[in-house]
Amino acid sequence: MHALLSATPGPSGSPPDRTPPGGPLPLPEIPRDLGQRLSQSLDFDGVFSIVREAVRRTLHLDRPGLGLGLSQLPASVGAYWPVTGNLIVLNEGLVTAMRSHAKSTLEFNAFVYVILAHEYLHSLGYLGEPEVRRATAWVTRTAFGADHLATALAEGDLWQRYPFLQEAPGGDGRSVRVVRGFDRESTFSYIR
Repeated sequence: MHALLSATPGPSGSPPDRTPPGGPLPLPEIPRDLGQRLSQSLDFDGVFSIVREAVRRTLHLDRPGLGLGLSQLPASVGAYWPVTGNLIVLNEGLVTAMRSHAKSTLEFNAFVYVILAHEYLHSLGYLGEPEVRRATAWVTRTAFGADHLATALAEGDLWQRYPFLQEAPGGDGRSVRVVRGFDRESTFSYIR
């Protein structure tokens, strides 16, 4: 199981530790439409579609068919993805705390984006925490630009930026509620 505990800054101008066959990827020219989309009112699936698009545009990787669950986890855990699993489990207590404290739709969505991106990259094979933190920061900076709030969150430490998260109600994660209609992009042709 891999969990997002806190982000640490990494080299933002270089791609993550992996070099694909054929050498390093050139820095892609990414249209900044993802930043505009992230500022709109979105559900978890809407934010996740931006995560998938950012990863596709930057790393040229994709993994369809993931699900999302919500659970009361310890306040120090943003989410987790069990290795070889197909369900990302998001900390419902942190989501609730952030929803009540966020000053804008963008701030809330950027928070959810960073946590989902971190776990999505785990599911794509970035298993080590330092590696996935660097990958999350690089993908986000490349997709959104250096001045976007999502980039600041991905390159920083969520618990330092939002100290109230440490006081969020937590639990032991025994109960998981599956979010319906998640990753519709992968299932729209056969699940309606």
